[in-house]
Amino acid sequence: MGVQFNHPWVLLLLILVAAGAFYAYRSDFRLIGGRKKWAVGLRVTIITLLILALAGFQTFTLVKNKEVVFLLDRSASMEDAEAALAWAAQASSGKGDQDSAAIVSAGLDAVIEKNLDPFPLSTSGARAEVNASFTHLEKGLQLAGSLFGGQGNQRIVVISDGEENVGDALSAAKMLKERGISVDVLQAPAKEQKDVAVESLQIPEKLYRAESFTFEVSIRSTFSGTGELRLYEDNQEIGRKTVTLDRGENRFALQGLAREPGLHRYRAEIFMDGDEQAANNANYAFTRVTGSPKVLIVEGQPGTSSNLENALKSGLIQYSVIEPGMLPTEMAKYAGYDSMIFNNVSGEQVGGKQMELIEQAVRSYGIGFMMVGGAESFGMGGYFKTPIEKLLPVSMELQGKREIPSLGLILVIDRSGSMEGDNIRLAKESAMRTVEMLRSKDTVGVVAFDDKPWWVVEPTRLGDQKDDVIAKISSIPSAGGTNIYPAVADATNKLLEIEAQRKHIILLTDGQSAVNSGYDELLNTMKDNHMTMSTVAVGDGADTQLLESLAQGAKGRYYFVKDATTLPTIFSREAAMIARTYIVDKPFVPALVQPGDWRESLSGGLPTIYGYVATSAKSTAQTVLASPEPDPLLARWQYGSGRTVAWTSDLTGKWSRDWVNWPGFPNAFADMVKWTFPQFSASPFEVNTTVKGNEVYFEVAAAEGTAPPEELEAIVTGEDLNDVTVPLIQTSPGVYTGVTTVRDPGSFLIHLQGKRDDEIVGGGGTGTGFVIPYSPEYRIVTEETGEKLGKLAALTGGRELTWEEPSEVFDFPVQPHKSLRSWERALLIAALLLWLADIAVRRLALPWGRMAERLAAAAMPWRRRDPRAAAAAGAAPAEADARLARLAARKARTASFYGADAGGETAPGTPAPNSARPPLGGTGSEPARPEPPRAKAAPPASPPQEEAGGAGPGASESPGTATLGRLLEAKRRGQR
Repeated sequence: MGVQFNHPWVLLLLILVAAGAFYAYRSDFRLIGGRKKWAVGLRVTIITLLILALAGFQTFTLVKNKEVVFLLDRSASMEDAEAALAWAAQASSGKGDQDSAAIVSAGLDAVIEKNLDPFPLSTSGARAEVNASFTHLEKGLQLAGSLFGGQGNQRIVVISDGEENVGDALSAAKMLKERGISVDVLQAPAKEQKDVAVESLQIPEKLYRAESFTFEVSIRSTFSGTGELRLYEDNQEIGRKTVTLDRGENRFALQGLAREPGLHRYRAEIFMDGDEQAANNANYAFTRVTGSPKVLIVEGQPGTSSNLENALKSGLIQYSVIEPGMLPTEMAKYAGYDSMIFNNVSGEQVGGKQMELIEQAVRSYGIGFMMVGGAESFGMGGYFKTPIEKLLPVSMELQGKREIPSLGLILVIDRSGSMEGDNIRLAKESAMRTVEMLRSKDTVGVVAFDDKPWWVVEPTRLGDQKDDVIAKISSIPSAGGTNIYPAVADATNKLLEIEAQRKHIILLTDGQSAVNSGYDELLNTMKDNHMTMSTVAVGDGADTQLLESLAQGAKGRYYFVKDATTLPTIFSREAAMIARTYIVDKPFVPALVQPGDWRESLSGGLPTIYGYVATSAKSTAQTVLASPEPDPLLARWQYGSGRTVAWTSDLTGKWSRDWVNWPGFPNAFADMVKWTFPQFSASPFEVNTTVKGNEVYFEVAAAEGTAPPEELEAIVTGEDLNDVTVPLIQTSPGVYTGVTTVRDPGSFLIHLQGKRDDEIVGGGGTGTGFVIPYSPEYRIVTEETGEKLGKLAALTGGRELTWEEPSEVFDFPVQPHKSLRSWERALLIAALLLWLADIAVRRLALPWGRMAERLAAAAMPWRRRDPRAAAAAGAAPAEADARLARLAARKARTASFYGADAGGETAPGTPAPNSARPPLGGTGSEPARPEPPRAKAAPPASPPQEEAGGAGPGASESPGTATLGRLLEAKRRGQR
């Protein structure tokens, strides 16, 4: 250990301290004896401590341990990350006991696998999740550098292939160099493989219908050969061509024809024998074809959309018809249509992701939407609290006074271990959504089962307890096996006790029951007591035969669910169908309420409607036609950037046979659909995007002749449906730029939104997009990646390590460095405490010497048995008595000099007072005041003893002498 000072010149003040201490000790000090020594010593010590604090007193030890952080590249291009980890673990085995090692993994993110400590590395130390789609060594170096706490002997070992595609590792290395941190590198071995990649696909961003255009395809290959290039439009093959590829870059141009209007995504894909990497075989591009609008019809039952198709044909509107199961799962495909029509589609036929895509397509990209009613739509279709209900102008929750039968409903939910995860979460969401649909007079119970039933909610009339019931449902855990029969039997027995006009059970499970007998008696009980039961089988592991037979025997419905996201809609649909309150079977002539610009097409008398699905119009919606209830028959509203329409009757002829045969129907229906089309015909902006790594740069130029907005922003939507708002900065008149980052490859749509004179104006809508076809980790590298790692090591003074010598990692010269410890706080605290002691010594007149002796005697009891110590202890009282005797004699002489009593009489044997001398305590300018008369002290009971110091009897008779005499006598008695 060593000592050092930050400001050693301050120590010169100690000379002045020593001189001051000598002067104080030798001068006439107010204190005498031991107190004087203590006071001077404490003052000197306090000032010395303060000087040491000002001088920056520090102690230090020389540290020689080494600190190494291993930075592992775990991106997709690192083919053998386990070998890199094993090499790092082997290298750490050669470190010293005091050396420390850590592990940091890097992809697009950087995470700490192991903190910096003396414990050795293990081969299981790299398990944290990182985004392997990109390589961001700069972020990894920054995180690794933050782990170091000391100075010197610090190194980072980078194990990578050097294919960095995000950030700049050399800029991070410059900062590490300034901190004295060296970076060693280990080049991952490059594996020679046969690979062919489609590097780019370029087509015009805007086309007109029937316009011919050219596909420009760039393909890079590591070997020569013959392959087949295929082109796709929206996943439909439009052409293929046999091509000959040379080693390196190859460019091809193919002709295409814009057939259908809308936004289209084209794909170029290469197939070649011997290709060992298929992840980079395709690339994409967007273009918008201008032409007549196109509508997507989704029909719940095949062949029921002929009336809609004929009406669209008469309005010269193009359309496509698909089943619900064919709904796209990518946002870009919805952007190819101007509007969508759901024709009597049940919610269970539409996945949860598709509903979210449709809602976002309407809200953010201006695509229109129309729902046509029927027995499987609206509330009967289970759309309560779904994204589809959110975008519609009507609500599935009925309002107003409507006579609805009371309902007793028991939900039987499988909570076995196989339901863990999304299944149990969606099952609970389904139950909660069902409870929200029920009314206060309905009764609900929830029983969860595994090996045995567990009543989560005993059958309870809801009243105002809806929130409590929902809270209990949300707490259902998952565990155990599966036994269906006891739970269904309990539910049946409980339902028998419920007083309700309609009684129903919903059973949900994803497994096989341990017991499959005894159900016949249960089904007979249900039939005799007018109960029904519907069953829901989740996944292929469920006992579908048992569940289907139970539903048929209990006069309910059976559902087989592969997509668990449809569970909430199934439960909502069941609750609606049991109540049977949504369908209104009464003929009426619709009343015209707020026709707006549809007044002309709806004039001249309207046909009769024979039925519809009851809904409630939302507060900001426009009700065009209404029933006598009144319920909305036709309603519309603006939702975000898009428009939506709700027609609550059907268009197949069941409830609207007079309506579809009405001559004005084609024109009226075409007007409804056209009203939902996007409100911009062409984008006033031209958008160019450039992708670099995970960064996308935008350059947006306003079209000539248009006034550019004051502010402009791009809303980017990826395949994860998350919107990212990118502010665009105007760099020149009408030109805007911006940048955003992406985390994963995929297709992205751009919606431009501007502000002019405090008014929001739309931009490009669904006019453009961009694609990151595959991770840059799979691109064919043309430059030498080892050169970047070499520059990294040379810049920081590091080494290029080899795979054969892992022990070299800790084999570098040690430069001892000081580990400093500051004592400033401790010195100041000590000075403060000693200052308090100094005050006590100077201000408190205590027998410090005797107190110290007694403390020493208490601390060292063996000294009491020492004869010399005992003699010294006996001499101390004698010396004290002698001092008291001398004091008594002095007191007596003083009393004799000034007079002992008020009458001026002197005690015998004392000299007469000197009138010229003032009394003690006087100022010397005033005569002494006579003392008041005092009663003479009574003679002592025992003969007076001879006073020490030669004082005569007269001394003991004075008041002061008498007092001191009594004190001496008491002390002697105490000693005896």
